[in-house]
Amino acid sequence: MKHIDLYLVRQFLTILGVSLIAILAIFMIVDVVENLDRFIDSSVPVDIIVRYYLYSCPWFINIGLPMAVLISTIFTIGLLSRRNELTAMKSSGISLYRIARPLILSAILISIGSFYFEDQLVTIGNQKRHKIERDHVIKLRKKNYRARKRNIFLQKSDQFHIAIDRYLARQKKAVGVSMQFLKNGQLTKRIDLNWMTWDDETGKWKAHNYAVREFHPDGFEARVHFSKGDTLLSVNFDLEDISREAISPEEKNYGRLKVFIEELANSGVDTTRWKVNLHAKISFAFTNLIVVLFSFPLVASKPKGGLAFGAGMSVFIIFGYYAFIRFGQTLGYKGILEPFMSAWFGNLVFSIGGIILLIFARK
Repeated sequence: MKHIDLYLVRQFLTILGVSLIAILAIFMIVDVVENLDRFIDSSVPVDIIVRYYLYSCPWFINIGLPMAVLISTIFTIGLLSRRNELTAMKSSGISLYRIARPLILSAILISIGSFYFEDQLVTIGNQKRHKIERDHVIKLRKKNYRARKRNIFLQKSDQFHIAIDRYLARQKKAVGVSMQFLKNGQLTKRIDLNWMTWDDETGKWKAHNYAVREFHPDGFEARVHFSKGDTLLSVNFDLEDISREAISPEEKNYGRLKVFIEELANSGVDTTRWKVNLHAKISFAFTNLIVVLFSFPLVASKPKGGLAFGAGMSVFIIFGYYAFIRFGQTLGYKGILEPFMSAWFGNLVFSIGGIILLIFARK
């Protein structure tokens, strides 16, 4: 059995490596074609472009790994079926569960490695990639600026933090704003605003429906003032700060993001979206295991046309799986599901489906 396990793992990893290289090349080509005009318009030097894509490689590998694992599983089992090796194994008394074991163990190790790869390398690459976007790629920066409309947190200094739930670029309007003023790391005052708009004439923010809370050194709320009127805010924060300093969860590893959420919660900021993104870092890594559990019995149950059937089903599986992931995250963002459940929603559905398929597959 050790020889059979090594044979399966070797074939699985070989196809995985080829698939990952092909997917990485496709992602790179598509991204270059999409952004080439922006690089040219912004007169970005060639060496900067090369660095940009070197920093992008970990991100592309991370999002392409589940697809590569799916393809590798389908072709590994499909080739076994085509060469009648799967039938020979079953005839020798080896159950389908035993055949699946080395692939499942490999998927578990890949999932664990994927988490640490994303936590250490992908986040660093994203930080450097986004810095190039901000510093060199003007039009690309504006594109990301428009897309990053939610969950913005800015740290102007150790004494002033600002969190924005949603920003509308065209209206120059920030909704769900919380400004925290600190002294020696302790919260002294907080301004909560339903929304505020940028006034081009004065170069200041106009606040609407706000509350000013002052805090005692012991931490309790000492004074609060509510206002439904409008006022101009004299704070060190303008429109350019949003595009330049907005923080993305992709740029923080698990530990930093967890501490960041705790700091926001202590400042009275709603952290639901951040918690969903935190749990998603782990759940997405285990996508590699789930696609093996789901695709293995599908291909193994079609001994004659397993390869062709699996290749066709792989498209359905990966798009359906990502659709469930996004659906679960949306439920979490809206507060319908708890952050943990929303992040694991897609994994849970496809895990149950994979286990059912494995139970009813021909052993």
